[in-house]
Amino acid sequence: MCHFHQRQIIIRHLTTKPKLEAGIELKKIAETLCHTTEEKFTDLLDMGYLKWHDFLKEKTTDPITGKWFHTHKRIRSAHYSLKTHLPYLFTYQKYPELNIPNTTNSLEGSFSHLKELVKIHRGLSYKTKRKMIDEILSK
Repeated sequence: MCHFHQRQIIIRHLTTKPKLEAGIELKKIAETLCHTTEEKFTDLLDMGYLKWHDFLKEKTTDPITGKWFHTHKRIRSAHYSLKTHLPYLFTYQKYPELNIPNTTNSLEGSFSHLKELVKIHRGLSYKTKRKMIDEILSK
């Protein structure tokens, strides 16, 4: 999982200026992602979860339907996104001999010429586009 995209997920859930203290703290933890090790990041995330466990478990009941939902679902989503992607966030540190970057910027940049070619030939069917891309990549 690319650090840039993980941070974008966090920002999407928390906004750039979260108002609640739990959101502010989680955003600060997420900002350390690019500059830390897996062990330190996991410890920070676990300590944050322990601190805000009850807050994240809060539920609200809809008075009309009687159904409940989590009160702070966006903060929960941001936290669980980090927890879910944690095994994949530090792959580049586990295999230093492969020289894996922590973001996918170089990968996305290398496909920009393909995107441009596909955009130029916008009238092609999916099958024909696929053939064109396969031909370019096989060279």
